[in-house]
Amino acid sequence: MPQLASARYGKDNVRVYKVHRDESSGTQTVVEMTVCILLEGEIDTSYTKADNNVVVATDTMKNTVYVLAKQHPVTPPELFASIVSNHFIDTYKHIHAAHVKIIVHRWTRIAVEGKPHPHSFYRDGAETRNVEAVAREGQGITIRSAIAGLLVLKSTGSQFHSFIRDEYTTLPEVNDRILSTEVDCGWTWKVFPSPDAVEAVVPQFDAAFENARNITLKTFAQDSSASVQNTMYKMCDRILAAVPGVDAVDYSLPNKHYFEIDLSWHKGLKNTGKDAEVYAPQSNPNGLIQCTVTRQPKSKL
Repeated sequence: MPQLASARYGKDNVRVYKVHRDESSGTQTVVEMTVCILLEGEIDTSYTKADNNVVVATDTMKNTVYVLAKQHPVTPPELFASIVSNHFIDTYKHIHAAHVKIIVHRWTRIAVEGKPHPHSFYRDGAETRNVEAVAREGQGITIRSAIAGLLVLKSTGSQFHSFIRDEYTTLPEVNDRILSTEVDCGWTWKVFPSPDAVEAVVPQFDAAFENARNITLKTFAQDSSASVQNTMYKMCDRILAAVPGVDAVDYSLPNKHYFEIDLSWHKGLKNTGKDAEVYAPQSNPNGLIQCTVTRQPKSKL
């Protein structure tokens, strides 16, 4: 006899734009987000018995996001995600968990003649600030903040050698190489009992984002990298030290490869090793390196 092992459903790609107008200064601030909501709870019969009496329509979820965005601040995204997720478990007693993911898209203020323009912005890259909040009945709210789509490259200062070699290995060892990746970095906060507890520490969220971003960029640039693995571990360690409210830091870094091109076929032109200047950017396959670093448990002694 089959049984439903797990189920969740919701609304994805809810696009929201909010503007704040400061009447005293004439300055406007904008936020654009994409929101995803997934609900869990006593919804099995909607799958197994075609019983829609337990279904909160996904269109209702979309409308709820718009209303809550009008009624509450949407920054920092950690606070808004906690408000939205908690709303669903408070409002619908048969819903026991609400997953809310927010992607914040970049709008950077335009400077005109060295001065910030009061209401004009530009999109300066694909990098996003992401948040995933999960509100569970009786268990509080878990929040993972993240940076995604941050593309970085260093033209030297990276190496990779002394790895396992066997009959399947063709990769040469290198003492200097181009290192490039698209950063996906996340940090998971200690569990919050309620949205009020999230609101109480609001300044920490923007500060943590700036710390994580700056540590990522500084470590990437300055580390004489023996491997992506070692460099990302240093990043995790430094973020944990800088942000006490965080329990874990994770990275997912795909290699963006740049290969030397042997041009010796053209009149003996040298373009390998120390003479390499022209490279061929690669798409795939690519290496993918991931890790999660947590705080060491405190001794019970």
